[in-house]
Amino acid sequence: MGRHEARDRSWLMDWLKRDGRTLGDPSKNPWCGDFVETCIRVALPDKPLLGALGVNPYWARNWLLFGQEVKPTSGAVLVFSRGTGGHVGFAMGQDDTHFYVLGGNQSDAVTIARIAKSRLLGARWPATVPPRQQRLRTMKPGEFLASTNEI
Repeated sequence: MGRHEARDRSWLMDWLKRDGRTLGDPSKNPWCGDFVETCIRVALPDKPLLGALGVNPYWARNWLLFGQEVKPTSGAVLVFSRGTGGHVGFAMGQDDTHFYVLGGNQSDAVTIARIAKSRLLGARWPATVPPRQQRLRTMKPGEFLASTNEI
């Protein structure tokens, strides 16, 4: 948490390579998909990413092809609209109007961002793991600033 693409560039590049591949320099490339890919591949090393997601996990909207569709739950992969590429991260909580998302390339760092529920394109869960039945934690709206353009 808090690792910044410029200040912590070397550390972040090394971490993003832990799964054996990376998009490249996070200070020069949109890396939210790279962050999610690294987390998933480290947690589930024997589960390949299939189809277009396996070819290009760096394109956020490709995460709509991951695993199985679920209702947003803690730890689920959430995919959001943002231009043509989208944004992707992990569900941490919610308030009435926003999801709280752990992700990379949010204010150029690994952070928790507050993203409008209206932007949600889908929530995904690994196909090989039973989905959590637990509701998302309710957060207080003032805990994090709302994000409209994750970069």
